[in-house]
Amino acid sequence: MAINRTPVLKRCRQLGLDPVVLGYSSSKTSIREPKRRRKESEYGMQLREKQKVKFIYGVLEKQFRGYYKKAKSMPGVTGENLMRILESRIDNVIFRLGFARTRKEARQIVTHGHITVNGKRVDIPSLRVKAGDVVAVAPKSKDLLVIKSALVSNARFQVPAWLEVDIEKLQGSVLALPQRDQIDLDIREQLIVELYSK
Repeated sequence: MAINRTPVLKRCRQLGLDPVVLGYSSSKTSIREPKRRRKESEYGMQLREKQKVKFIYGVLEKQFRGYYKKAKSMPGVTGENLMRILESRIDNVIFRLGFARTRKEARQIVTHGHITVNGKRVDIPSLRVKAGDVVAVAPKSKDLLVIKSALVSNARFQVPAWLEVDIEKLQGSVLALPQRDQIDLDIREQLIVELYSK
Protein backbone atom coordinates (compact mmCIF):
# COMPACT_ATOMS: atom_id res chain seq x y z
CA MET A 1 0.00 0.00 0.00
CA ALA A 2 1.19 3.52 -0.79
CA ILE A 3 2.25 5.55 2.24
CA ASN A 4 2.46 9.33 2.32
CA ARG A 5 5.43 10.20 4.52
CA THR A 6 4.92 13.98 4.43
CA PRO A 7 4.71 15.31 8.01
CA VAL A 8 1.08 15.87 9.01
CA LEU A 9 1.47 19.51 10.06
CA LYS A 10 3.29 20.36 6.82
CA ARG A 11 0.55 18.71 4.75
CA CYS A 12 -2.10 20.58 6.77
CA ARG A 13 -0.33 23.85 6.01
CA GLN A 14 -0.20 23.00 2.28
CA LEU A 15 -3.93 22.24 2.16
CA GLY A 16 -4.96 25.08 4.48
CA LEU A 17 -6.31 22.66 7.11
CA ASP A 18 -6.41 23.07 10.87
CA PRO A 19 -4.65 20.01 12.42
CA VAL A 20 -7.43 19.87 15.06
CA VAL A 21 -9.73 18.51 12.31
CA LEU A 22 -7.49 15.44 12.16
CA GLY A 23 -7.26 15.07 15.94
CA TYR A 24 -3.81 16.67 16.33
CA SER A 25 -3.19 19.61 18.63
CA SER A 26 -1.98 22.66 16.77
CA SER A 27 0.33 23.90 19.54
CA LYS A 28 3.04 24.89 17.06
CA THR A 29 2.33 28.29 15.57
CA SER A 30 4.11 29.27 12.41
CA ILE A 31 5.74 32.70 12.44
CA ARG A 32 6.72 32.62 8.78
CA GLU A 33 5.00 34.98 6.40
CA PRO A 34 2.75 33.08 3.98
CA LYS A 35 4.08 33.09 0.42
CA ARG A 36 2.19 35.20 -2.05
CA ARG A 37 0.36 32.82 -4.30
CA ARG A 38 -0.86 33.51 -7.77
CA LYS A 39 -4.61 33.50 -8.19
CA GLU A 40 -5.61 29.84 -8.05
CA SER A 41 -7.27 28.46 -11.16
CA GLU A 42 -10.65 26.74 -11.04
CA TYR A 43 -8.96 23.37 -11.63
CA GLY A 44 -6.46 24.13 -8.85
CA MET A 45 -9.27 24.83 -6.38
CA GLN A 46 -11.07 21.61 -7.34
CA LEU A 47 -7.89 19.54 -7.05
CA ARG A 48 -7.02 21.07 -3.66
CA GLU A 49 -10.49 20.25 -2.33
CA LYS A 50 -10.16 16.63 -3.49
CA GLN A 51 -6.68 16.32 -1.94
CA LYS A 52 -7.99 17.80 1.31
CA VAL A 53 -10.80 15.22 1.60
CA LYS A 54 -8.51 12.32 0.67
CA PHE A 55 -5.99 13.48 3.30
CA ILE A 56 -8.59 13.92 6.06
CA TYR A 57 -10.06 10.43 5.59
CA GLY A 58 -6.80 8.68 4.63
CA VAL A 59 -8.11 7.38 1.30
CA LEU A 60 -6.07 6.81 -1.86
CA GLU A 61 -7.13 7.85 -5.38
CA LYS A 62 -8.43 4.50 -6.66
CA GLN A 63 -10.65 3.95 -3.61
CA PHE A 64 -11.79 7.58 -3.62
CA ARG A 65 -12.81 7.35 -7.29
CA GLY A 66 -14.80 4.21 -6.41
CA TYR A 67 -16.60 6.13 -3.64
CA TYR A 68 -17.41 8.91 -6.11
CA LYS A 69 -18.92 6.44 -8.62
CA LYS A 70 -21.00 4.89 -5.83
CA ALA A 71 -22.14 8.34 -4.63
CA LYS A 72 -23.12 9.29 -8.20
CA SER A 73 -25.27 6.19 -8.62
CA MET A 74 -27.13 6.82 -5.34
CA PRO A 75 -30.29 8.96 -5.27
CA GLY A 76 -29.80 12.52 -3.99
CA VAL A 77 -26.97 15.05 -4.24
CA THR A 78 -23.70 13.40 -5.33
CA GLY A 79 -21.44 15.56 -3.12
CA GLU A 80 -23.50 14.91 0.00
CA ASN A 81 -23.64 11.19 -0.79
CA LEU A 82 -19.84 11.15 -1.09
CA MET A 83 -19.41 12.80 2.32
CA ARG A 84 -21.93 10.36 3.85
CA ILE A 85 -20.00 7.37 2.45
CA LEU A 86 -16.69 8.67 3.86
CA GLU A 87 -18.20 9.47 7.27
CA SER A 88 -19.73 5.99 7.58
CA ARG A 89 -16.36 4.20 7.28
CA ILE A 90 -15.65 2.24 10.47
CA ASP A 91 -12.27 3.96 11.08
CA ASN A 92 -13.97 7.37 10.96
CA VAL A 93 -16.78 6.17 13.27
CA ILE A 94 -14.21 4.97 15.85
CA PHE A 95 -12.54 8.41 15.69
CA ARG A 96 -15.89 10.21 16.00
CA LEU A 97 -16.87 8.07 19.02
CA GLY A 98 -13.65 9.16 20.76
CA PHE A 99 -12.04 5.68 20.93
CA ALA A 100 -9.00 7.01 19.02
CA ARG A 101 -7.22 10.36 18.97
CA THR A 102 -6.79 10.47 15.18
CA ARG A 103 -8.23 8.68 12.17
CA LYS A 104 -4.84 7.04 11.58
CA GLU A 105 -4.92 5.63 15.11
CA ALA A 106 -8.52 4.47 14.58
CA ARG A 107 -7.48 2.73 11.36
CA GLN A 108 -4.73 0.85 13.21
CA ILE A 109 -7.09 -0.15 16.05
CA VAL A 110 -9.52 -1.61 13.49
CA THR A 111 -6.79 -3.35 11.47
CA HIS A 112 -5.51 -5.07 14.61
CA GLY A 113 -8.97 -6.51 15.28
CA HIS A 114 -9.82 -4.56 18.44
CA ILE A 115 -13.31 -3.53 17.21
CA THR A 116 -16.58 -5.41 16.78
CA VAL A 117 -19.65 -4.42 14.77
CA ASN A 118 -22.88 -6.07 15.98
CA GLY A 119 -20.75 -8.54 17.99
CA LYS A 120 -18.58 -9.63 15.04
CA ARG A 121 -14.88 -8.77 14.96
CA VAL A 122 -13.86 -6.55 12.03
CA ASP A 123 -10.41 -5.72 10.67
CA ILE A 124 -11.22 -3.73 7.52
CA PRO A 125 -11.01 0.06 8.09
CA SER A 126 -13.09 0.85 4.98
CA LEU A 127 -16.09 -1.19 6.19
CA ARG A 128 -19.20 1.01 6.10
CA VAL A 129 -21.62 1.05 9.02
CA LYS A 130 -25.39 1.27 8.66
CA ALA A 131 -28.08 2.86 10.80
CA GLY A 132 -28.73 0.63 13.82
CA ASP A 133 -25.22 -0.90 13.93
CA VAL A 134 -23.56 -1.27 17.34
CA VAL A 135 -19.82 -0.56 17.27
CA ALA A 136 -17.85 -1.71 20.33
CA VAL A 137 -14.34 -2.34 21.58
CA ALA A 138 -13.73 -6.11 21.61
CA PRO A 139 -13.88 -7.64 25.15
CA LYS A 140 -10.18 -8.64 25.08
CA SER A 141 -9.14 -5.12 24.04
CA LYS A 142 -11.00 -3.07 26.68
CA ASP A 143 -7.82 -2.57 28.76
CA LEU A 144 -5.75 -1.31 25.81
CA LEU A 145 -3.70 1.72 26.82
CA VAL A 146 -4.18 3.40 23.43
CA ILE A 147 -7.98 3.37 23.79
CA LYS A 148 -7.91 4.47 27.45
CA SER A 149 -5.58 7.39 26.69
CA ALA A 150 -7.77 8.40 23.72
CA LEU A 151 -10.84 8.47 25.98
CA VAL A 152 -9.00 10.69 28.49
CA SER A 153 -7.77 13.12 25.82
CA ASN A 154 -11.20 13.16 24.12
CA ALA A 155 -13.15 13.75 27.35
CA ARG A 156 -14.34 17.19 26.17
CA PHE A 157 -14.86 15.88 22.65
CA GLN A 158 -18.36 16.35 21.15
CA VAL A 159 -19.83 13.14 19.68
CA PRO A 160 -21.90 13.93 16.54
CA ALA A 161 -25.70 13.75 16.79
CA TRP A 162 -25.91 10.76 14.41
CA LEU A 163 -23.90 8.64 16.89
CA GLU A 164 -24.52 7.65 20.50
CA VAL A 165 -21.71 6.53 22.81
CA ASP A 166 -21.65 4.57 26.06
CA ILE A 167 -18.24 5.17 27.64
CA GLU A 168 -18.79 2.61 30.44
CA LYS A 169 -19.44 -0.24 27.98
CA LEU A 170 -16.97 1.15 25.41
CA GLN A 171 -19.55 0.95 22.66
CA GLY A 172 -21.50 3.23 20.40
CA SER A 173 -24.59 3.06 18.22
CA VAL A 174 -25.17 4.46 14.76
CA LEU A 175 -28.52 6.22 15.12
CA ALA A 176 -28.67 7.23 11.45
CA LEU A 177 -26.32 8.02 8.60
CA PRO A 178 -25.14 11.64 8.85
CA GLN A 179 -26.76 14.54 7.01
CA ARG A 180 -24.40 17.08 5.41
CA ASP A 181 -25.06 19.70 8.12
CA GLN A 182 -23.96 17.15 10.78
CA ILE A 183 -20.50 16.82 9.20
CA ASP A 184 -18.43 19.62 10.73
CA LEU A 185 -15.75 19.83 8.04
CA ASP A 186 -15.07 22.89 5.92
CA ILE A 187 -15.25 21.09 2.58
CA ARG A 188 -16.82 22.25 -0.66
CA GLU A 189 -17.71 18.84 -2.04
CA GLN A 190 -19.37 20.37 -5.11
CA LEU A 191 -15.88 21.25 -6.41
CA ILE A 192 -14.92 17.54 -6.25
CA VAL A 193 -18.06 16.61 -8.19
CA GLU A 194 -17.17 19.22 -10.83
CA LEU A 195 -13.60 17.86 -11.06
CA TYR A 196 -14.72 14.27 -11.66
CA SER A 197 -17.54 15.18 -14.04
CA LYS A 198 -15.16 16.82 -16.55
